[in-house]
Amino acid sequence: MSEAEIPTGYPTLFSPIRLGPRTARNRIWMVAHATEFSTDGTFADASAEYYAERARGGVAAITMEAMAVHPSSQPRRGVIHAYDPAVVASYRKVAAAVRPHGALLLAQLWHRGRQTDGIISRLPTWAPSPVPDTVYREIPHEMTVAEIDELVGHYVLSARHAIEGGVDGIEVHGLAHGYLLGQFLSPATNHRRDEYGGSFENRLRIVHRIVTAVREVVPADRILGIRVNSDDGAVTGGLGNADWVRIAAAIDDWGLLDYFSTSQGTYLDRMHIYGTSAARPAGYELADTANLTRAVSVPVVAVGRITTPELAEDVLVTGKAQFVGMARQLIADPQWPVKAREARLGDIRPCVGANWCVASFARGPVSCIHNPEVGREREFRLDGARPRRGRRVAVVGGGPAGLRAALSAADLGHEVTLFEQDDRLGGQVNLLARADSYREWSGVTDWLATQLAATKAEVRLGHRATAADLADFAAVVVATGSTPLRHGWTARRPDRWAPDVPAVPGADQWNVWTPVEVLSGRTELPYRILLVDDTGDRQPFVLAEYLTRRRHAVRVVSSFPQFGHAFADGHDLPFAFGRLRRAGVVFTPHVEVTAIVEDIVTLTDVYTGETSELTDIDGVVFVLGNAADDALARELADSGPQVHVIGDAQAPRRIFNAIWEGETTARRL
Repeated sequence: MSEAEIPTGYPTLFSPIRLGPRTARNRIWMVAHATEFSTDGTFADASAEYYAERARGGVAAITMEAMAVHPSSQPRRGVIHAYDPAVVASYRKVAAAVRPHGALLLAQLWHRGRQTDGIISRLPTWAPSPVPDTVYREIPHEMTVAEIDELVGHYVLSARHAIEGGVDGIEVHGLAHGYLLGQFLSPATNHRRDEYGGSFENRLRIVHRIVTAVREVVPADRILGIRVNSDDGAVTGGLGNADWVRIAAAIDDWGLLDYFSTSQGTYLDRMHIYGTSAARPAGYELADTANLTRAVSVPVVAVGRITTPELAEDVLVTGKAQFVGMARQLIADPQWPVKAREARLGDIRPCVGANWCVASFARGPVSCIHNPEVGREREFRLDGARPRRGRRVAVVGGGPAGLRAALSAADLGHEVTLFEQDDRLGGQVNLLARADSYREWSGVTDWLATQLAATKAEVRLGHRATAADLADFAAVVVATGSTPLRHGWTARRPDRWAPDVPAVPGADQWNVWTPVEVLSGRTELPYRILLVDDTGDRQPFVLAEYLTRRRHAVRVVSSFPQFGHAFADGHDLPFAFGRLRRAGVVFTPHVEVTAIVEDIVTLTDVYTGETSELTDIDGVVFVLGNAADDALARELADSGPQVHVIGDAQAPRRIFNAIWEGETTARRL
């Protein structure tokens, strides 16, 4: 059956549409996002495989990651240098990988302006006016007219390289997300008094020059589009929806473009750019996008957590846009279009809005919290195709690590039995989802459990596996998880973590609990709760939300100078802080708990050693991290079965690590 003949409940989503001189096979567009696969400013082999996998999955168009048009815009080492002639050959590599699968491939040309620093480039950052960015804080260089001319030339040079590299089109970026061209457009960041500042026409002048010049070098058979905001978000004096509608209408009047791709936000309000499940509902940009769509004459790409085929179809049928754009959903599941077309909705691996992808490229190549194949598409595809001898495999533990291991092992042909001591699969993800803002995270384990149920694997709930249960299996995967620490000592005192050292005085009192005891609902809590954070991670925020929703008064203390630093790269930390502070949560850094006597807690300043007492506390919850539950693994170490220890049972870490180890271990069986 051909693609056109496959029945679908989403006829508009899978209908072709004219896009300038080309035809898009459907309305699904993979929008640009950072990958960090590059090591030399050109596309790596992993880049080609990554984009090819999304093309293979059925998208109509792919806008590749934002590429620097000038040396002054190099925020990270993994950014593509669109201005460098060396990029041409690597474009051809990506185009050759994508073209056989029928997707249109576009290059996104971009300059960050003030929203970066000069650490990598060793150059001053450029901006229309010397206004520092709220994240980087570096005072930029105010561009001269000669430098504006140079920038226009570099956009043209970069466009020539992309066309020579065989792409199907160019997308001019820098307007959306508060980047350089958007900085010229916004009165909040453009304080110039020359022909590039002041009036609307002057602020738009640089965009007109760039679009006109790039159009001249883009052949008639190639596409030219532009990325714009539909709202800047929380920027005092910035551009709102009405401003962006006016800007889009003016640009459309030039008659030079084939499409508009929309987004929102600047670095002052990043939850408008890549809103998390906690911060932004599905489709949060659509009302503003619809206003912009009505103002222009060419197709518009809508974004904003469009993750389901139902929502995507509605966007198109109601005329809010002509394309639906996705980034994170297609990172999570490249096969989303195929599965939607074939009505296999339960098979779609959901994007849960955890922003692990966003956090990951701050340290290396992009990855997904629950798609382990991201960035290793070819490696995993080839490995999955090699012959295997089916073995009897036991998986102990039904959290994310155990579920992933069991599912992958079953898919690879092994005879799998999963043991879970509780009466429900999901492990500690179930506890995380007890907080309303993180309820969507249960999609990780719910999807794995649903997929596992469709295999021949046997699942034994309410069964705490023993060594005797596992004796007849050829291999055992131990994914027994971890248990919260309650000794009370922070990592500043490693000597106090020894097994025979007494806990913080009072840590064993009746009114001291662990996160599991709180989130499981197994204990009755008093009114005023103190959370003691020694992780710097998300768990105290989850607990604080859970408790405040149940009308508890909450204070959080930590020895760290900043709360939440361990998940700051996901960029929802300011939102999380704001939500809890509005709920009355009090945060006190720089202190550790050194004693608890009834309802009096002694705090010690980590820098001065000075002590103080909290007398308005009724109970304490220690958030110190977890201890690996590895007793079964150690018992099995010298037994007959091949034993693999994964996830928290090996070392308590993140969902991402658990999923990764579950997948890679299954492939080693």
